[in-house]
Parts: sequence; structure tokens; C-alpha cells
Amino acid sequence: MSDPSGLISIILPAFNCEKTLEETLVSVLGQTYRDIEIILINDASTDGTAAICDRFARMDSRIRYYVNFKNIGVLETRLRAINLSKGEWIAFIDSDDIWSPDKLEKQADLQKETGCDLVYTASSFINENGKMFKWIMHVPEEVSYKRLLRQNIISNSSVLLRKSDFLKYSPYSEREKDMHEDFACWLCMLRAGLKARGINEPLITYRIHKKSISSNKVSASKLNMNTYKYIGLDLFERYFYQCCYAVNGILKYMHLR
Repeated sequence: MSDPSGLISIILPAFNCEKTLEETLVSVLGQTYRDIEIILINDASTDGTAAICDRFARMDSRIRYYVNFKNIGVLETRLRAINLSKGEWIAFIDSDDIWSPDKLEKQADLQKETGCDLVYTASSFINENGKMFKWIMHVPEEVSYKRLLRQNIISNSSVLLRKSDFLKYSPYSEREKDMHEDFACWLCMLRAGLKARGINEPLITYRIHKKSISSNKVSASKLNMNTYKYIGLDLFERYFYQCCYAVNGILKYMHLR
């Protein structure tokens, strides 16, 4: 199996993110791992996002910039970016998150050392105004399928994995809706025997928005239950792991008020 010693493709959908996109792009372009391409897709934004995308694409040839002429949503935009990418390994970042400069380099080194199939990291958090929370979401050195069922500790903006594995195990390729697609992918990979290893350093900073904390918890619960259903858990298992997930979620967001 290949290791990330060559091109890594970074998947970056952008929609109405003029307030945060520049900081995100600066953090990606500042990676100490230099062999990267950024698949940047503007999903028909109506604010100043397009101007930022244009400016950065002119500044750095590693940015491959595309435009959706109608809004198709983050999931379809992400899949389009993956299909446009050229690297064997991919990494995701949302348009309001920030990477530490050595994020990709440390992940590539760990993959080469261990031969694992997915690398994730710990996360720090900032609010909408850029103020840092004191709490860090730490991660274990390795996570099993059973452990991940209790709480999704693998943040989407933290992962590095093979594009072929993502396309094989993710429900994105089937246009599945109403679930946590990234969570479903990680679970399917681990259940199939692939290995995920963690770096317990906050190499990503995740931006917390007020609306994401106060959003409809019933809707979030439904998405999670649908994820468990998709991977084949029976009704008892779904409710058991949903209770675990809810408790861990409450403990997490107590730190982020």
C-alpha cells in the first residue's frame, strides 16, 4: 500500500465564508509538508468568498480553484473536489477551521512509521470571534470500531487517509443523506479491519459557532441514529450507542460554553 510521500490533496469547499476563509487558506498554504494541492470549490457563494478565492488562486499555483454555478451543498461539493483531486492521499478542512503548520508533516510521518490507514489529531477550539477555549479534545493513540461507536473522536478536518479508501467506505459515493457521512466512513473502515492512529496534539483548531451549539439537538440525534442504522446496528445497539454518544456530547460542550 502507498504512503503519503508524494502529493496530498486538500479538499476545501467554500460557501459564504468571507470572514474565515483567508485564515483557513493561510494555515493550509503554510504547511511544512509542501507537496500539496488544494481543491478549492466556491459553492455559489453570494458574499465576498469569490474574491478571496480568486486572490489566493492567483497567489499560489498549488490552489486549483473551481466554481459551482449553483449551490449544491457541502457534501456534493466535497465529493466533486475529491473526484477532481490528483493525490493518492487526501485531507479535509472546513472553511472556518485552522491547521497548525506541521499538521500534515506529522501525520505523514506517523503513517509511514505505523502503516496505518487513517491518521487523526486532537483539536483545540475557538469561538466566532477567534477567542481560544482552554479545553482541548484529546484523542487516544489508536481507536477501535467499538470505541468509536461511543463517540466520534475523529474530526473531519483532522484526517489524512487514502482517497481510494474514502471512496470505497464512504456513503458520499452513494449520495446518502440524513446521516453523519464522515462518521459512517470511519466506522466502516474500522469494521473492515483498517487501522486508525491518533496524534494527541491539537494540530487543528475548530471554530465553534453559537448556532452550532444551540442547534436542534433532535435533528442531530436523528442524524446519528441514521448513521448507526446505515452501518447495520440493530435497534438495541442503536439506542445503547446513542446514549453513549449523547453523554459524551454533553460533556464535550460543557467545556465550550
